[in-house]
Amino acid sequence: MKTFFLSVSLLGWLLIQETITIAQSRKVPSYSGIYPQLAMYNKEGECGTGAVVPWAGRLWVVTYGPHLPLGSSDKLYEITPDLKQIVRSESIGGTPANRMIHPESNQLFIGPYAIDSKAHVRVIPYKTMPGRHTGNARHLTDPKGKIYYGTMEEGFYEVDVNTLVPTMLYEDGNISRKKESDESNNLENTLLPGAHGKGVYSGQGVMVYSNNGEPGAKALAQFDVDAGSLSEWNGKDWKVVRRNQFVEVTGPGGIYGNKHPETDPIWATGWDHKSVLLGVRDKMTGWHFFRLPKASHSYDGAHGWNTEWPRIRDVGTTQKPDYLMTMHGMFWQFPGGFTASNTAGIRPRSAYLKVIGDYARWNDRLVFGCDDSAQKEFLNKRKVKGNLEGPGQSNSNLWFTSLNLPDQLGPNNAEGAVWLNEAVSANQPSEPFLFAGWANRSAWVQNNSDSDIQLTFEVDKGGTGSWSRQQTVTVSAHKAAHVPFAADITGEWIRIKSDKAANLSAHFSYSANDTRTTTANPLFAGLSTVSTAATSGGLMYGLGADRRALGLAASTYNGGQSTDVGYYELNADMQLVRKEDAGVLNVIKTKFAIPQNVVTIDESSVLIVDDKGRRWRLPLGNDAYTTLTNQAALRICREVATERDLLNCHGTFYELPAENADGYAKIRPVSSHNLRINDYASYRGLLVMTGIDLNAAKTNEHIIVSDDKKAAVWAGAIDDLWKLGKPTGHGGPWKNAAVKANEASDPYLIGFYDQRSLQLSHKATQPVTFTIEADPVGSGVWMTYKSFTVAPGKTIDYTFPKDFQARWIRFKTDKTCEATTYLNYK
Repeated sequence: MKTFFLSVSLLGWLLIQETITIAQSRKVPSYSGIYPQLAMYNKEGECGTGAVVPWAGRLWVVTYGPHLPLGSSDKLYEITPDLKQIVRSESIGGTPANRMIHPESNQLFIGPYAIDSKAHVRVIPYKTMPGRHTGNARHLTDPKGKIYYGTMEEGFYEVDVNTLVPTMLYEDGNISRKKESDESNNLENTLLPGAHGKGVYSGQGVMVYSNNGEPGAKALAQFDVDAGSLSEWNGKDWKVVRRNQFVEVTGPGGIYGNKHPETDPIWATGWDHKSVLLGVRDKMTGWHFFRLPKASHSYDGAHGWNTEWPRIRDVGTTQKPDYLMTMHGMFWQFPGGFTASNTAGIRPRSAYLKVIGDYARWNDRLVFGCDDSAQKEFLNKRKVKGNLEGPGQSNSNLWFTSLNLPDQLGPNNAEGAVWLNEAVSANQPSEPFLFAGWANRSAWVQNNSDSDIQLTFEVDKGGTGSWSRQQTVTVSAHKAAHVPFAADITGEWIRIKSDKAANLSAHFSYSANDTRTTTANPLFAGLSTVSTAATSGGLMYGLGADRRALGLAASTYNGGQSTDVGYYELNADMQLVRKEDAGVLNVIKTKFAIPQNVVTIDESSVLIVDDKGRRWRLPLGNDAYTTLTNQAALRICREVATERDLLNCHGTFYELPAENADGYAKIRPVSSHNLRINDYASYRGLLVMTGIDLNAAKTNEHIIVSDDKKAAVWAGAIDDLWKLGKPTGHGGPWKNAAVKANEASDPYLIGFYDQRSLQLSHKATQPVTFTIEADPVGSGVWMTYKSFTVAPGKTIDYTFPKDFQARWIRFKTDKTCEATTYLNYK
């Protein structure tokens, strides 16, 4: 061990400086709003962005590692208006996601740091306040002098805002169990249900705490077990409000706390396996709960690890507040006046792929802090990825966008259930489900009981709690019904009730009119098409050991032949430089090789058998993908956002949830293309792809070409993929297939596509009746949609209406025969 002694004068100079400044160019390059030089690294299994707050003329950011209650290599960052990144020397790391501005003391509390109006930073050491800091709240009895800290393992403290001395109210579970490693991430708490605390907020005489996870082995594998909780504390006793997974807890006061804590509402967001949950607390009447549809199921998982961190934030101005909500892959417009008696105004905006930890408005832009590349990858393993490893070092970045970007990404298609194979009492209405905001709406209901029932749909037109009958539907015993809603039916919320006690499932499926074309945005110009003879490709690996570069084993592909070009590194300045490093080159070629024969391409579909043995069929794209002589040149699946994968299969990009979030069952197509993409990876918050036509890449600033003009990569944001074009495809589960009577086909993806048509035919000598069944969500609840009788030698054509929305479709015939079911998505 070496010991160094600093002179008093030098030590003083260092204290005055208080910073380590990373030199940057005045003209900071960006790609789709991501500045590579602002990337944040740590030495942990994950590097998420816990909080992003404008304060004292700067932007303040903290990152977190996965389970580090006593500190870590993570940092506190200060971003200047000209986008210089300053790593604060006071940094002590940890797993922080808390942030609150305390007006009386004029301080920002973010992670374990208190920052005054002159950007002076003070630190609360983990030895005095251990835990994974997850939220702050204003004090119930001394709001001017103290604030609350809550941790993910139910540690609670009150902190003096002047002295920063913490007083422990409840001991953090890591300390009581003497655990501080990743393996303790799924242990049971002792105070409240759950294993993964999230939000903290106060008002109406209580402090509210949310938890979105569950302990135990079952929660690590299943997405639909009981998990999480929403609880409140009155300063003396705890009360469990609801046993579901909850995340955000806030109110109209947001980061400052409610201006009128006695009467202002408290909001909470969460979910279960059926749909998104929204709670609002009223001072007189308590908690009220509502349901919203899910755009993405990548956030599911009973362990709670896949949600980093849904928020409701005011991104407007002092004169005009504007609340933006993120929840399950959707940007939502959230009304600042939302109360138990005034629930109008929640609207879907657009779908996104980034994993967003926090966001704020800064200098008339939105800034999103993301969770981009986790070295550990946690439980997200599957055979279609082969033995592919994660990046060598965890890293994430900020994403700067226009104020209206939340309206410009993916279509706001979404679905959710109020009941799912569950006992329902007679005349007991379901929880209200959001109804306004979509062009195409329908419901799927299934009666699993032995007698016919009548279902009544009621709407709350103005969000005032006044319900009126909209329509009634009779559903026969052990039958299903598809219920389309006319576009002119208005209402903020909808609910259902049955005239008899029954076992029921009830889903709502909503879709937008996809205004995208099938033409790719010019930002993808220069990427090779599937029919391009010669292309520049290569396999990629985000390097470890603080090298902070992306390694590229470059190759050229010409027809069925591939030729090694050499090893290159993409640095922070986005320069692609040739290097000599045989060791890294070998690592990339062996540990990041593209696995072979992990999907099956047949005449009419792509067959995938998942890790649970379930069979799924996806549409085909351009026929050139089937005849491509070098399939090894196409990466099929890779994690490019923490704990979720991107699947690129036969000309379509899909969002693929982790297996513990039900995997392929909840897959979502993003866009279709005709590109010959060799590999793709996450680096410094960017999506980087190989497969470049060097002759056509000269004018696209998203393409970085090496100085020797022999290697190239494309760089942008993962959410640029929406601009490739709307999803299209063709095929079906059967093509001249020998099928048995009443035996269902494999599930075939139909959800999220636009113009959908169907052709049915067979080779029997007698009429054959085809029955179409739909699974609205991917939960395995199949419901009969329609039946068609097809005469011998004839073909029936059918166009699905826009109000038909389901994720999967399958077919049965009433006779054993040779049958074809051909679907075309334009």
